[in-house]
Amino acid sequence: MKLTFVGANRQVTGSSTLLEAGDLRLLVDCGLYQERPFLDRNWEPFPFSSRDLDACLLTHAHLDHCGRLPLLVKAGFRGPIRSTAATADVARIVLLDAGHIQEEDAAFKKKRHAREGRTGPHPEIPLYTAAEAQETFPLFAATAYDKPVDLGGETKAVFRDAGHILGSSMIEIRSGQGSGRRTIVFSGDIGQWNKPLVRDPSLFEEADAVVMESTYGDRDHVDPAAAEDLAARIISETVARGGHVVIPVFAVERAQEVLYVIGRLQAARRIPSIPTILDSPMAVEVTGLFGRHRAILDEETKALYKAGHPPFGFPGLKLFRTVEESKTVNAIRTPCIILAGSGMATAGRIKHHLLANIGRPESTILFVGYQARGTLGRLIIEGRPEVRINGRSVAVRARIEQIQGLSGHAGRNDLLRWLRSFRKPPRSLFLVHGEDEASTALQDLIRRELGWPSVVPAFGDAFDIG
Repeated sequence: MKLTFVGANRQVTGSSTLLEAGDLRLLVDCGLYQERPFLDRNWEPFPFSSRDLDACLLTHAHLDHCGRLPLLVKAGFRGPIRSTAATADVARIVLLDAGHIQEEDAAFKKKRHAREGRTGPHPEIPLYTAAEAQETFPLFAATAYDKPVDLGGETKAVFRDAGHILGSSMIEIRSGQGSGRRTIVFSGDIGQWNKPLVRDPSLFEEADAVVMESTYGDRDHVDPAAAEDLAARIISETVARGGHVVIPVFAVERAQEVLYVIGRLQAARRIPSIPTILDSPMAVEVTGLFGRHRAILDEETKALYKAGHPPFGFPGLKLFRTVEESKTVNAIRTPCIILAGSGMATAGRIKHHLLANIGRPESTILFVGYQARGTLGRLIIEGRPEVRINGRSVAVRARIEQIQGLSGHAGRNDLLRWLRSFRKPPRSLFLVHGEDEASTALQDLIRRELGWPSVVPAFGDAFDIG
């Protein structure tokens, strides 16, 4: 078996790994690059032949894991794309939305550049269109959790629940026979334990090689109860100032979890009852998928559905789908909560709400998910006094807050907890999907706590798994 690392190496986005097992060539994930220094990679040819791939295995449907699938198909890939049924359903929504956003952004940039008399670094065309995104849909082949899937030859894959988002998976691949048999585990994005909505992450006892995410390899999250306390305080203080709480959210899972928390706080009268607006047609669609796939949710959430009390519903919640509805939000002068994508503020409706609120001292910009280096969200969190939004430089006067406890990623100690489930160290442990500092900090921690060697691969590095 041979591994070649072609994405999310010493960075967070663009997840993609090429696995060669016997005569099979498999791609695990095909994610979009979202950090500003690496955006050019989205436009570059893949460092492998897309036509020669036998299958793509998808851990989950966040854009940084699935967002370049339309480009893979454009380059000649003909499938299958194997994932859980829930991931396939979410990916259809996410990719179609991404195609629409690419088209809208290209048109917006073309007008702006014409007005400014300049050109950008790339042609003013979409990376891919919504129609091109749709061409990936027939290639999806859904599989159930915990059931082996024959990939051909002597190679099988098993998808295990990752506890990260709806339908997310860790993928265990076994190839070969007898003494030549090898097992490799791809962690995907590892969720936290005891989170609402989804089940806890799966654990493994053995593997020859492990490819593991390291997003929060250098720090832990606050306790979920403390995160709710902080959310209650931030919302109440913003209401008292007469401002808006603007929350960039990923449409998949973070939007739903934040709604769940807001509903709990409101029911407990820990925050005032004010309008809460989910301004994201994609997030609204994804929210509906939870009811369709309730069998794979955690027991508490399944019980809510069974009792006729869906987890996403409370007085004052408004679900906005259309552009016309979205435009009415910034006319609201009284306090409200606004959730919109994208989660790193790189595109989508959130940019318009930021533009309307980031200069208002009474408003709060609240981040609840990871912000990759170079993204607009990261620049705001870093304390930039001025940021550029939709081609305009605006002063940052709003209150800026971040709550780590609502992240869908395991923190440092939970990453160690996941590794401790292995009865013996894998022969090879690779740390990916983390900024350089986070991955190397986790590497040091693993060496100190477990005594295991590990590698933080660079883009393009290749390794034989003997």
